[in-house]
Amino acid sequence: MADDERARTWRDRLRHWFDRRRGWPLTLAGVLVTVVLVAHAQVPNAVGNLGSLLETFLPWLGLTVPVLLALALWRRAGYAVVAALLPAAVWLNLFGALLVDKSSGPGDFTVLTHNVAAANDDPQGTVRMLTGSGAQIVALEELSAAAAPGYAAGLAQKFPYHAVEGTVGLWSTYPIDGVTVVDIKMGWTRAFRAEVTTPKGPLAVYVAHLPSVRVKFDSGFTAGRRDVSAQALGDAIEHEPLRKVLLLGDLNGTMNDRSLAPITSQMRSAQGAAGDGFGFSWPASFPMARIDQILSKGGLIPTDSRTLPADASDHLAVAATYRY
Repeated sequence: MADDERARTWRDRLRHWFDRRRGWPLTLAGVLVTVVLVAHAQVPNAVGNLGSLLETFLPWLGLTVPVLLALALWRRAGYAVVAALLPAAVWLNLFGALLVDKSSGPGDFTVLTHNVAAANDDPQGTVRMLTGSGAQIVALEELSAAAAPGYAAGLAQKFPYHAVEGTVGLWSTYPIDGVTVVDIKMGWTRAFRAEVTTPKGPLAVYVAHLPSVRVKFDSGFTAGRRDVSAQALGDAIEHEPLRKVLLLGDLNGTMNDRSLAPITSQMRSAQGAAGDGFGFSWPASFPMARIDQILSKGGLIPTDSRTLPADASDHLAVAATYRY
């Protein structure tokens, strides 16, 4: 085949691939996903807290990329291929760093938080998991009145110091003092502050279980009570007199959720700084979001962050190691 014939063939193929009429719905879909990823913070919460709902599951938008790309290649639609690569680039910019292992070796102590679930039918198994975790500080949420004494007895030998307020508790190998309830505007106790004296110095440790959120067809993402509690907890942490502060708990929200900004704007995520992957913690059967958080401020350096194997709870326990 002559060179000019080959050139015409390639031009015809390119013209065919980049015919604007080919795969235009796929092109539009790729552009739309890109816009949502770039401007997710602009999606309003006024109707059904749609913005917070989107931000809770934002990383999962990345699954649209291989679907759009495969369909674009099948349709031989060049513009659709380009449009499918746009959200891929934005997604990598937003979340690519989470895919790299950022752990940096041993630290001074390990902390763990776990929503043990009121319906947990194997608390002894959970106790074994907690005592074998290697953690020195353990926060538990959703402690029922019936189950709390069993956890206290089962953890006593490994963690000689503990405090329980309402449905949240703290166990430690280090002394605990200065326990005060934090009012997160719920009407009952689901948060408190304690001072833990480590061998390297004191820590202010906040344990919290923010209100649950629901997705309902008639009202959308019902997160109003959670948002009020987040503001109250953020205010308490902002006025904490100790410099080094940890927050351990089930926040019923992710670091991407703008409604948790009163907390996340002043604290650092252990998973984001020292984890490997997204560290999704809920639901345990098929984790889709990290709503259980370990956050810090005041110069504490996370060196590792991880989730633990599933127990009888509907949440996975999450742990982090810190250098004081």
